[in-house]
Amino acid sequence: MLEEAIHFHKKVFTTREESAPIREGYGKGLLEAAERDIRVVALCADLTDSTKTSYFKDRFPARFVEMGIGEQSMASVASGMAAMGKVPFFTSYAMFSPGRNWEQIRTTICYNNVNAKVVGSHAGVSVGPDGGTHQALEDIAIMRVIPRMTVLVPCDAEEARKATLAAAEYEGPVYIRLQREATPVMTTDVSPFRIGKAQCFYRGRNPKVTIFACGAMVYTALEAARELEEEKDIGVLVVNVPTIKPLDKEVCRYAEETGRVLTVEEHQRIGGLGSAVAEYLTEQCPMPVYRVGVDDRFGQSGEPGELLEHYQLSKGHIMQMVRTILGVKYVS
Repeated sequence: MLEEAIHFHKKVFTTREESAPIREGYGKGLLEAAERDIRVVALCADLTDSTKTSYFKDRFPARFVEMGIGEQSMASVASGMAAMGKVPFFTSYAMFSPGRNWEQIRTTICYNNVNAKVVGSHAGVSVGPDGGTHQALEDIAIMRVIPRMTVLVPCDAEEARKATLAAAEYEGPVYIRLQREATPVMTTDVSPFRIGKAQCFYRGRNPKVTIFACGAMVYTALEAARELEEEKDIGVLVVNVPTIKPLDKEVCRYAEETGRVLTVEEHQRIGGLGSAVAEYLTEQCPMPVYRVGVDDRFGQSGEPGELLEHYQLSKGHIMQMVRTILGVKYVS
C-alpha cells in the first residue's frame, strides 16, 4: 500500500486527470524562488516556452537573459553571475544543456565551485517525435561524474517545484533533470522533499523485491507494484530516489529488507540510477541488482507510449522483471 507519510494525491490510482509535465513544476518553482530571493536570475537558450522559463521571464524580465542557441556561452555567463553573488538557473533541452556545454559546466561551474543551477528539460525517450538527437539518455551519467555536482531527478511536477526551491537554497552546483510529457501528479504540497533523501512510496505485503526508481518512471513502478500484488500476491517496495547524487545511504536499508533490487529509469542502463545504486550496494551490502533502462541504444522518433514500450520501460516489462527475479512463471 502507499506510504501514508508521503501524503499522496487522493486520486493517485483512480484517475490520470491530475497530470502535468514535470517541467511545469520547474517553471512554477523558479518563479516562487525568485519571489523569495532577489538574487535568483534565469537564462535560457531559445526554448523559453518549452522549458517553462516563460513564467519567470514574464514576471521578472530584468532578471532574465535570453542567450539564443548558445549553450556553452550560457553556462559561462551563468558561472560569472554566480561568482558575482547571483543564483542563476539556466535551462535548455537536456541534450544541449548539459549535453552540448558539459565542458563549460565542468570547468567554469564545478571546478570553480560556483552556485549555478543547470536544468535539463525534455530528457528521455518520452520526448517522442523529436527523435534520438533530442532525447537525452546519458545526462545523469555525465553530470553525476563531475565533482561537486548534485543531481536531482524529480518524479512529478510538484516534486519538481520543491526541487527547484531546494536548489535555490542549496549552496553549490545542482543539476535538475526534467521530462516533457504530462505525468500523473502523485505528491502534494505537504509531501516531504529534501536533497539527498530517498523515500519509500509503496510497501507491499511481505515484500520480496525493492524497486528503486526516479523521474516519471516512479509512477510506472507504482502501477507495476500494485498490479503485482493484486494479481500474484507479490509484495514489492517502491522507493523514489529524487537525488541520484549524493545517494541516500538509506538505500542499503531498503535493499536489505528484501535482498533483491531492481532499478528503473528512463536513461541508459549504464551510468545512471542503476549504476549509482549498484556501486553503493557493492561496497556496503552486496546483493544482486537488476536494471531496467535503455540498453546501450539511441532513441528514435515515435509516440511517447510507443517508445517506452519499445525500449522496455513499460509497466508490463517491470512486472516481468520482478517475476524473473523471483523465478515466478507468468501465464497470460
